[in-house]
Amino acid sequence: MDTFTFGGELTVPRLGLGTMRMTGPGIRGPPADHAAAVAVLRRAVDLGVRLIDTADAYGPHIGEELVAEALHPYPSDLVISTKGGLTRQGPDRWHAVGRPEYLRQCVEMSLRRLRLDCLDLYHLHRIDPLVPLEDQVGALAELRTEGKIRHIGLSEVDVEEIERARAVTDIAAVQNIFNLTRQRYRDTLDHCTEAGIGFIPFFPLGVGRLTRHDGPVATTAATHRTTPAQLALARLLHLSPAVVPIPGTTSIDHLTTNLASADLPLTDSEMSALGRAWTDTGA
Repeated sequence: MDTFTFGGELTVPRLGLGTMRMTGPGIRGPPADHAAAVAVLRRAVDLGVRLIDTADAYGPHIGEELVAEALHPYPSDLVISTKGGLTRQGPDRWHAVGRPEYLRQCVEMSLRRLRLDCLDLYHLHRIDPLVPLEDQVGALAELRTEGKIRHIGLSEVDVEEIERARAVTDIAAVQNIFNLTRQRYRDTLDHCTEAGIGFIPFFPLGVGRLTRHDGPVATTAATHRTTPAQLALARLLHLSPAVVPIPGTTSIDHLTTNLASADLPLTDSEMSALGRAWTDTGA
């Protein structure tokens, strides 16, 4: 599998694993099957995944705790990506808090839950509109100087916000919602590609919508004798060498299927044609 290097030093294969869906309904509470979640995390690493993405808001706290339980002590080449700056008020309820003192607390608690001395990749989960962006990113830059964060990322940002953040500190990754049918951030992807910033699409399979047998990818996938999930991920990987999707799953079978998408025998021209076809049909 092709690789991408975050911040010039964290090299990972270009398919990671997200942990959001390993929590309960509404991204709240524990997983329905705790043992299965731990097994998926361990199998992912066995199969070569080297980017595990989580956040303090998943559960809350449960995503990070699962990662530590399943994988600590971590392989030396495993990159743990986590996030802070979103508070939880209930199932599917989120509120951004970007006050510097709160972000510092988030980092300290993530270090504790993940059993780490330094966080490989730490994203500002959302920009708090009530706090200057420069202050939020500046707080993370201070924590980086203190050795508690190795590289800084952003989430759900546009090009202008990326550049404002880069005026304060280096940005290694951007994590935005992006898949075959939701490409509002295409200009952000292009900007990240040009700047050498990793672009991590979350919900790369549309929370399962793109994997359905009656979904927008199903007919094309059948023609190419593959699954909708594999084709959707392969197309994302083809868009840019900076793309590192993080599909989530609670199934080892789905995990294995997703990882096989990097090896689909499709040419560049076939991939481009597929992208045009989905765009033309409004998928």
